[in-house]
Amino acid sequence: MISDVISSSELSKIDPVFGQNSFDNHEQVVFCNDKDTGLKAIIGIHNTVLGPALGGTRMWQYNNEWEALNDVLRLSRGMTFKSAITGLNLGGGKAVIIGDAKTQKTPELMKKFGEFVHSLNGKYITAEDVGMETADMDLVREVTPYVTGISESKGGAGNPSPITAYGVFMGMKAAAKYKFGSEGLEDRNIFVQGIGNVGEALVEHLVNEGAKVTITDISNERLENVRSKYGVTIYEGNDLYSEPMDIYAPCALGATINDDTIYKLKAKVIAGAANNQLAVEDIHGRILQERGIVYAPDFLINAGGIINVYAELENYGKQEIIRKTENIYNTTLEILEKAKNNGVTTNVAALEIAKERIETRKRKKK
Repeated sequence: MISDVISSSELSKIDPVFGQNSFDNHEQVVFCNDKDTGLKAIIGIHNTVLGPALGGTRMWQYNNEWEALNDVLRLSRGMTFKSAITGLNLGGGKAVIIGDAKTQKTPELMKKFGEFVHSLNGKYITAEDVGMETADMDLVREVTPYVTGISESKGGAGNPSPITAYGVFMGMKAAAKYKFGSEGLEDRNIFVQGIGNVGEALVEHLVNEGAKVTITDISNERLENVRSKYGVTIYEGNDLYSEPMDIYAPCALGATINDDTIYKLKAKVIAGAANNQLAVEDIHGRILQERGIVYAPDFLINAGGIINVYAELENYGKQEIIRKTENIYNTTLEILEKAKNNGVTTNVAALEIAKERIETRKRKKK
């Protein structure tokens, strides 16, 4: 018998892709390897019913390949629903490059990755994500047209981070109005976890609004820089989730709402830029609902970035980008009300709207 020669831990990995908990009927998963540049990447294409799968490329030093695969499966699925609920004619895809972006990213590696993207003939369109910059997308553009978020000087929409942050800000204001009765954030105690490009831009909006902002990040240099620019407070404790706060804004990696944190969390609202904030959507979404914590679904309120890069495909300008991003406020309120009226979690309410749009398009194609 197979179990006689394979341990239980090995048995759990017999189905490395289709057996993954994060596998959700993805259409295609592409493993990319190039010995000369050191490229090791995975492209996940979740769904292309509404259009080509658009989603950023993340470069991260994962602990192992299983972690990278899990991340790309979760992220690409999220992109499907992000585009659907925002009304964009795009599917969901994502890519991850395994490695340290600060020490292992080279022009040759980025161009080789672009060649793999090009081999998919437009089924997947890439863009900027964690560990990537606009200049990296410019390099990818040298070998394939299937990339967005390139420099404005090259005809692109530029860095999507400021628009992503603006969308999160709009969603946060909507969640505040739902929870507190007013969208104003003045004197609200807000913790921003992760102050990369998006997190810092969000901090600027919050400071301008008069909020009391506390920041945390793995980089002390980033913390000091943002504190000096905006006069915010650096969190000095060791248990962020137990701190009293009005709003928790996770803006780094996902799954910070998990079994270890969810019962400690004292926030009244969760509204941040990170993808896949709920470690287990159904379980943790329900617990938040039971505890009376308002959760603004991440794949809705962080959609500003994809709205920004979609402009390159549809040739609309900054004014339309801002209009579409500001509409995140209205959609967030709609979903929060729908969840309350139907007795479901906010995450389920948002997914229902997104999935219905996909199913409607699928029926029309038949």
